[in-house]
Amino acid sequence: MIPTIDAATPRRFVYGILIALAVGAVAGKILAVQRLYEPALFRPDPNDTSDQRSAWPKYRPEPEPSLGDNDRSRWATARALVDNGTYAIGYRDNESEHNYHDSGIIAEDGWKTIDKVLLNRDGQRTFYSSKPPFLATLVAGEYWVLKHGFGLSIIRDRWVVMRIILLTINGIPFVIYLVLLSRLLERYGTTDWGRYLVLAAAGVGTLVLPFMITLNNHILAAFAVLFALYPVLKIWSAYRAGTDNGRALHAGYFLLAGFFAAVAACMELPALSLAAALLVLLFWLAPLRTLALFVPAAAIPAAAFFLTNYQAIGKLTPAYAEFGGPAYQYAGSHWKPPESGQVQHGIDFAHESKPVYAMHMLVGHHGFFSLTPIFLPALVGLGAAFVIRRRSAGKLSAEPGFPVRDSGLLGTMLLTVLLSVVVIGFYIYKSNNYGGWTSGMRWLIWLTPLWLLSLLPAADWLSVRRWGRGLAYLLLAVSVLSAHYPPWNPWRHPWLYNLLAWAGLVRY
Repeated sequence: MIPTIDAATPRRFVYGILIALAVGAVAGKILAVQRLYEPALFRPDPNDTSDQRSAWPKYRPEPEPSLGDNDRSRWATARALVDNGTYAIGYRDNESEHNYHDSGIIAEDGWKTIDKVLLNRDGQRTFYSSKPPFLATLVAGEYWVLKHGFGLSIIRDRWVVMRIILLTINGIPFVIYLVLLSRLLERYGTTDWGRYLVLAAAGVGTLVLPFMITLNNHILAAFAVLFALYPVLKIWSAYRAGTDNGRALHAGYFLLAGFFAAVAACMELPALSLAAALLVLLFWLAPLRTLALFVPAAAIPAAAFFLTNYQAIGKLTPAYAEFGGPAYQYAGSHWKPPESGQVQHGIDFAHESKPVYAMHMLVGHHGFFSLTPIFLPALVGLGAAFVIRRRSAGKLSAEPGFPVRDSGLLGTMLLTVLLSVVVIGFYIYKSNNYGGWTSGMRWLIWLTPLWLLSLLPAADWLSVRRWGRGLAYLLLAVSVLSAHYPPWNPWRHPWLYNLLAWAGLVRY
């Protein structure tokens, strides 16, 4: 007997293939992760001090699976917690401007990092990671199991330990992220081609991808955003349809929404705006369940965030709140202001006007839309969705994509606009920092799932136009280029930055 296949089954086969390809590629990169030394980043003549690049190492550097100061700072904290029972990652003795001695994890080859603060704790000058310890504490939990359950040491067996942790903390959520996204595409999409385009972009064409091979908070925030949004859309659909007859199931959705909304905020503090928006929405729908379920679930990761921070540095506020103060500006610090007459070079010290910074942040060398132009149709579609919906109110249309009929998808698009305006405006107003050497504006990565869902109506609309499909293929190709340039380290400048620097248009 031939089994019955519904209309969605062939699409699920394609979803499975796309997800398998994306996950397999990521797993392969994680299993091969290793810091590489690129000759182009070092000066040809070690004695030429006019060249701002570093001299080529005299001896072979220690091989390491950590890729930059950012992730080493977190790895060091996880190691210190399990191996030493403390959040301290180093110590300083005999401090003076030109005579000091550092010891501990951050003084070891392969563990040095600029992402640290120096504090006075218990009569000792002590180094701590400048990163909130919430994520490092979670990683330490897994390392504790690997050490005490399997006898693995992050010092002796760091290739095995770090790769296992990256596979579990980055890889497993990535699989869930793509599966849940495919379910939302199945629900809200109107064409097969549009659904496939968005899922392909999620799997290989966003700035989530380069950061999959390093320990970081940005992609975990993106995953948590979708994990929070998915149950909220389930709740919204049930209430709008008047089918609230699964009270136990809906209770679970409230718990999941609250927990992951708070996780997103703990991983990326600006995502607190998302948590607040979801709280308001659910309180409007079901105030009692929101207060009884969403809020307590959100309180768990929030409490862990503040508790770990207090345990680490004795304060509830993160260490990076001390930026510009003595905790950062100690002798030998990367962040110490230069002496009179000296100039600091590099992207960390770019001093630009707000309009120039905004331009590069959006469509320039670190631009959200120039590096991942697959989101440009979403940008146009966000405006079109509301205009077309108003003009076509009460009318039926056979046009794919627009008008957006489902209130859940329309609400997600509105949320995308509001959060993007708030977050981008905040960074333009408060900062001129690009996040150092990085593949793109990493502080905007957590918005990725919202932009992917907002892309769907535009993708459906383009699907029935030959020129539209061609344009989408081109935009996707450029986005994939950005997501995989370079493939060995996300803590490198984007291709567009290198192109502008080569042309002499960018000089930091």
